[in-house]
Amino acid sequence: MQAIQVVLGKELLKAADTAARRGRIRRSTLIRNALQEHLKRLRIREAEARERRAYKTIPDDNEFDALERITVWPDD
Repeated sequence: MQAIQVVLGKELLKAADTAARRGRIRRSTLIRNALQEHLKRLRIREAEARERRAYKTIPDDNEFDALERITVWPDD
């Protein structure tokens, strides 16, 4: 791992220290975990945005039309 310097406001630092104590972890571990979680959420948001863009390229007609054209339904 590589050490870095991060500047935090007084209240944020106090909240981080409190959370670290409650979690019985070091401040650096808390910050590292928070950053990893944030980056994970960003990746998910980006994937969802790509998916939304992809769905916008699909025509608005019923997505099951093609399936129904090739499906054989049993006679009642």
